[in-house]
Amino acid sequence: MKRFISLCILVIQTSGLFAIGIDRVEPMFWWAGMKNPNLQLMIHGENIAGTNVELAYPGVTLQAVTRVENPNYLFIDLKISEKARPGSFTISFSSKKKTEARYVYELKAREDGSAGRQGFNSSDVIYLITPDRFANGNPANDEMPGMKEKPNREDKDGRHGGDLRGIINSLDYLQDLGFTAVWLNPVLENNMTRTSYHGYSTTDFYRVDPRYGSNDEYRELSDELKKRGMKLIMDMIFNHCGSEHWWMDDLPMADWINHYPEYKITSHRRTVNQDPYAAETDKQDMADGWFVPTMPDLNQRNPFMANYLIQNSIWWIESIGLEGIRQDTWPYPDKEMMAAWTKQVLDEYPNFNIVGEEWSLNPATVSYWQKGKLNADGYRCFLPGLMDFPLQHAAGQALKNEESWDKGLQELYDALSNDFLYPDAGNLVVFPDNHDMLRFFTQVNEDKDLLKMALAYFLTIRGIPQIFYGTEILMSSPEPKDDGLIRSDFPGGWDGDRVNAFTGEGLSAGQKDMQHYLRTIQSWRKNKEVIHSGKLMHFVPQDGIYVYFRYNNDDAVMVVLNKNRETKNLSTERFAEVMKGYINGTEIISASRINDLTMITVPARSAMIIQLKK
Repeated sequence: MKRFISLCILVIQTSGLFAIGIDRVEPMFWWAGMKNPNLQLMIHGENIAGTNVELAYPGVTLQAVTRVENPNYLFIDLKISEKARPGSFTISFSSKKKTEARYVYELKAREDGSAGRQGFNSSDVIYLITPDRFANGNPANDEMPGMKEKPNREDKDGRHGGDLRGIINSLDYLQDLGFTAVWLNPVLENNMTRTSYHGYSTTDFYRVDPRYGSNDEYRELSDELKKRGMKLIMDMIFNHCGSEHWWMDDLPMADWINHYPEYKITSHRRTVNQDPYAAETDKQDMADGWFVPTMPDLNQRNPFMANYLIQNSIWWIESIGLEGIRQDTWPYPDKEMMAAWTKQVLDEYPNFNIVGEEWSLNPATVSYWQKGKLNADGYRCFLPGLMDFPLQHAAGQALKNEESWDKGLQELYDALSNDFLYPDAGNLVVFPDNHDMLRFFTQVNEDKDLLKMALAYFLTIRGIPQIFYGTEILMSSPEPKDDGLIRSDFPGGWDGDRVNAFTGEGLSAGQKDMQHYLRTIQSWRKNKEVIHSGKLMHFVPQDGIYVYFRYNNDDAVMVVLNKNRETKNLSTERFAEVMKGYINGTEIISASRINDLTMITVPARSAMIIQLKK
């Protein structure tokens, strides 16, 4: 907030007046030339509702001024026509013919091609980072004035000092590994007293947490990624804010927050969204309850709250240059508002991409939200993609469980066979793990061979792969699940670290091998259209071996997963409908040539990725 207040005071002093009754205007600026001409400003300041609002600027019309029950708020509706040019204009706040305050509002020029920006897609591989735990590029911002929680690297649930500068400094490492997109856990201000490092308790929706850096550094990260042909995905939370958000001391309206001041925890019964027999009271208990006691539930049915959140997301897309959004806790907010949000974002940016978090192992539940789904209740959403939790769970079980008629690799086959439920299974994000679950290396009992098989699978199956930071160096997490330990520090991200994963110093042979393994597959995958968008055909697993193909008219890749503890000779006769015409191939991981495709020797507990050749 300090940076914003300084800007506001500067603007007012330029006008020859001091700010009287204004401490926030959100969004602070906007752009000329947006497809949607409507803009709603939220003004906060002492007794600001007692003023009259005036402005004059070609192409900008003052549509409405709304005074709500709290006199410290005004909501101003503007219409910005296509004739409006970039520039600045003064919004005057007066009472009794006396100007009390002025705010100089800026309409910025949009960057060329902004509306046509390309979102992340199946040609990408996403690297997920918890910023506080990745790399401390600027130790000077570990402790900042006005920030309540101080750094304590010895506390697993405390702030450790990772920041945007550390991520910027590490982009060569990510690019070398073959990643093409970066998803950061939330970086907005979380000025909470305790356990704020994770970023999911927003206290200012328009400001990067100063312990991570600044809005300008966030933009710098985006620009540096673009220079490398990489993309930035922002983690957003519409369901809740932090209990120490600035507005919690001065809410605009009584219904701004659900169940306030006597909070009620959500039932977490997310299936009420799809349940044709669900009682209204159960729906309300899920949607209106607080996620946890420190995360107040935002009321998206309030139209001013809805506008606030929708505009905030567009503001970040435009100002930072985002190529994607990951939306947290997708089924918890009001689902009608979420449908409206996705539609408005995609109207403004037709090629953009958004992925929602619906943590359900039931693909029928997950698919309910995807754009194009014909639901029995008539609900229509515009969400392009979702996190594929059903496939993630199946992969862990398939690799751990002993092979039987319905266990082991058959579980992976069966999970994928549910793709008929999705309008676009190719736009699901597939992943071995993330920041909220045991690391996959732990899930498979720290078996490096099984982790390799999982990585080969997720990097060649349909969808958009996402890898959690540290997977490439065998990071694990103890059981039972502990979020602070799952999100442990990445070695080498802090001066003095004994082990440095960025340089390889101190890494074990197994860790270096895993880095090499991931780099090999991803470097090949980057330009492999058949993996990005090719058709998929898989064959029922037999004898502990699962085979599937990615293919198109010009290309074909064969993937073989062998869970057996011994080498197997695989006859390819049953795969003739895909392999017909192909006479040899190259195994990508080992770079070895296969001269005879009729019988393939598959090493024990391994994955083979075979580029077929005619």
